[in-house]
Amino acid sequence: MAIRNPQYQSDRSDLLDRIVSLNRVAKVVKGGRKFSFSAMVVVGDGNGRVGAGLGKAKEVPEAIRKGMDIAKRNMISIPMVGTTIPHEVRLKWGAARIMLKPAAPGTGVISGGAMRAVLEVAGVKDILTKSTGTNNPINTVRATLVALESMRTAQQIADLRGKSVEEIVGRRLAQAYRRAEETGHVEGGPKVESGAAAVGTATPVEARSVAPARAPRRTEPKAVAPTPEAPMAVEPAAADEPPPPAPNEPAEPAQTPEAPAAAPTAPPTGTEEAVEPRKDTEPEA
Repeated sequence: MAIRNPQYQSDRSDLLDRIVSLNRVAKVVKGGRKFSFSAMVVVGDGNGRVGAGLGKAKEVPEAIRKGMDIAKRNMISIPMVGTTIPHEVRLKWGAARIMLKPAAPGTGVISGGAMRAVLEVAGVKDILTKSTGTNNPINTVRATLVALESMRTAQQIADLRGKSVEEIVGRRLAQAYRRAEETGHVEGGPKVESGAAAVGTATPVEARSVAPARAPRRTEPKAVAPTPEAPMAVEPAAADEPPPPAPNEPAEPAQTPEAPAAAPTAPPTGTEEAVEPRKDTEPEA
């Protein structure tokens, strides 16, 4: 893990340095073992210039000083577009395989270990990186420097091909490149409407787990049981029944098929003889 070394910033205050690795090396000789130290130091100005050096000495401070001197003598300039790199780079250097990818403003340095130290002192503020293969910090630092040095801007490619930047990347992207060079940062493009849900919206699983709010129940009047004082209402007459009579007309008896109207009977007279009822029982012998 890279660490700051404030003790050795007094020589040139405009440079930043990071100690990437500090190892103790033992050499076996006839009389025993001799110990020495090696320090990998990266130096940068935070504005596109960075260098690395490996110093070796019998003492730790001397090894760090030598590494810083070597790094200052071997500084390189890297192309930048605002706060990120101009394009994606994939590089294999020895056993190290690295990938550098530009990122939108506000992303930050998504990196770790030796690559992060190099990018921070170089002044890159928005970048995505990935390191595969070896985890040796010395090889990773050297591979990162080679990858940064191999990058080219759109203007450099246009000059090599004898064309304008608009012919290489298009008018819209060329204007963004020029604006980034003037302001020092990449401005965000137009917002694209997305179908993604807003932050804080419940997921489908959460929506199913939460019971939906029930609608208020409609209260209906309860049916009242019939009482002697309040008999149930009579249903209206069917359509085939005759209408009720008018108040001035007498009411006619209803004719029903099951019970026909009785025939009128004559009033009884006094000349008729009374008929005795027939007795079915015979007298006893």
